[in-house]
Amino acid sequence: MTVDIVSDLVCPWCWLGKRHWDEARKLTAEIEVETVWRPFQLDPTLAREGRPYKDYMREKFSGAEASGRWKAMRDHLEQAGPAAGIEFRFDDITMRPNTLNAHRLMRWAGGQGETPEMAEALFAAFFNQGRDIGDTAVLAELAGQAGLDAAVTADLLATDRDEKAVWEEELFYRKLGVSGVPTYIFNGRFAVSGAQEAAVLADAIRQAVKEPAETE
Repeated sequence: MTVDIVSDLVCPWCWLGKRHWDEARKLTAEIEVETVWRPFQLDPTLAREGRPYKDYMREKFSGAEASGRWKAMRDHLEQAGPAAGIEFRFDDITMRPNTLNAHRLMRWAGGQGETPEMAEALFAAFFNQGRDIGDTAVLAELAGQAGLDAAVTADLLATDRDEKAVWEEELFYRKLGVSGVPTYIFNGRFAVSGAQEAAVLADAIRQAVKEPAETE
């Protein structure tokens, strides 16, 4: 069976969701599952150079109600993170990057079977280390850490290789109705949205394996 995980690398729920997915796979180790990471940009309009994080978040969550909502969300993430082995350090984030290049990197990592490692490196760099994952030098370094060739990655990032493919893939999932991430699509038949607990995801795997995959 195949599971598509639609996510963005600057989505804290997606990192939490990845850790829950890892645990779900341990609970269902007897089932063969192909996990495919799919791109989704929470803000596809963001300039390629990104924006200072505090300015961006201040504008996004302007007003008392929105600000309170963000604080509650942040508090929840910081409390839920340790159980999943995550330490969110939002105060250390300096830039809100455009994630198109990060998604290109994920695509290349997938071609070499290094997607989980690449995703983990990107999430940790952004949310724990406060690094700018829109910076091509940072991305090339992280690629090397995840098992890719850093020099080749740097050369590819200097081109527009696979930009169109990433945009088209994202548009495909938007047209399917994906509007929030993470979203897990099981065998092309049904979806589970949000950073669900591992047990919920494991149950979805068991349900999906009983059904034939959707074919074109």
